Amino acid sequence: MSAYIVAYDLRVQGQNYPCITGKLEALKAFHMQQSVWIVSTNMTSVQIRDHLQSCLDANDKLFVGKLSESAGKGYTVDVSNWLKAVIV
Repeated sequence: MSAYIVAYDLRVQGQNYPCITGKLEALKAFHMQQSVWIVSTNMTSVQIRDHLQSCLDANDKLFVGKLSESAGKGYTVDVSNWLKAVIV
């Protein structure tokens, strides 16, 4: 499995937060920050993007990137340990 960061910006038009958060939760993604999630999956970044795309309007933005290293501050030990375990 690989770890991916997913970041989105749902602009004014439809702002379909329940759709995108529901799909991320179904992937058992971890909600890092407001519109930033981490998902550990066998899917590719393109497959993740395609999975979430139906929740987006034409003016929304979505980024999916594979993680190979991370550094953070302000997270619990449990979160830091989980990140160390999934980012390899």
